[in-house]
Amino acid sequence: MRGVIVFVKNPELGKVKTRLAATLGDEKALEIYLKLLYYTRDVLMDVKDAERYVYYSSFIDNNDKWPNQIFEKRLQQQGDLGNRITSAFQAVFESCEQVVIIGSDCPQLTAGHIQDAFQVLESNDVVMGPSHDGGYYLLGIKEYYPALFQEISWSTDKVFEETLQVAKQKNLKVGRLEVLTDIDYAEDWEKYGF
Repeated sequence: MRGVIVFVKNPELGKVKTRLAATLGDEKALEIYLKLLYYTRDVLMDVKDAERYVYYSSFIDNNDKWPNQIFEKRLQQQGDLGNRITSAFQAVFESCEQVVIIGSDCPQLTAGHIQDAFQVLESNDVVMGPSHDGGYYLLGIKEYYPALFQEISWSTDKVFEETLQVAKQKNLKVGRLEVLTDIDYAEDWEKYGF
């Protein structure tokens, strides 16, 4: 079985897209985040033959717009992003053999990218979808490799390269998807938003 994890922040005013909010204000940042969130939900609903897991930042919302019959809802663990990702992968690998994680801020992501990621994992240990800002919008593995998420400079332009280096040190074969853009700043939204 395949699994797709999406990390989301509970959509609360002043707590999402803070870099966007710095120039556009909290209300506009929340509006944009909700658009991205529901876009990501729709993308995941189009993914075939995979279990879907939505991991919330603060609390599990069983009354939101992520259908309970389609998405298994869980809570992110405490700690830095690496610890939260590691915990999610470990839990999902209990029932899945290939697992992909995505964020909720890439308006160029399609179900096809996720399907392609699973295809790449057929002949690779790791698949990564790099983003223009130096991070990644998708990472998939077919075995639990916690080292990929340890000692990474999260929220910097070094995330992709550092993760790639760890994979090389562990002799893991890495496949890549095309480069896409995450929405972090107002200019990203103006250029790539919808």
